[in-house]
Amino acid sequence: MDGTTFAYPATLEPGEDGRLLVRFLDLPEALTDGATEAEALAEAADCLSEALAARIASAEEIPTPSAPSSCQRLVAPSLRIALKAALHRVLRAKKATAADLARALGIDHKEARRLLDPKELSKIDRLEDALAAFGYRSVAMVEPVEAK
Repeated sequence: MDGTTFAYPATLEPGEDGRLLVRFLDLPEALTDGATEAEALAEAADCLSEALAARIASAEEIPTPSAPSSCQRLVAPSLRIALKAALHRVLRAKKATAADLARALGIDHKEARRLLDPKELSKIDRLEDALAAFGYRSVAMVEPVEAK
């Protein structure tokens, strides 16, 4: 797995009821809306986090985000879900298991499974440690929000 930014392009389009529909090409199951653009984007971040969490829980593939077109907006999931999605992808790429993760971190199997469980509120530093155990690191990025 190469470096991945866990921000996915979203398309906002007016719905029949005047609300803005938000769709993710890479995650067709992620669909939400909002009364305003700000609300739609906030709902999109939550929806994206839930879609990624569901894929992790179902042991499904986490797709690499597509390059956004000029009419799309990038939406990021919560930091915790982004790190869990990254760990999920790394373990799948390396054909590693929770037991392998436990051995790499020197922790028990239950704790390793909690790190992989999207419903568990794992500490960010523990998720970073888990990624580091397999040769990866997380890099935080802050960027300005586009004014519209």
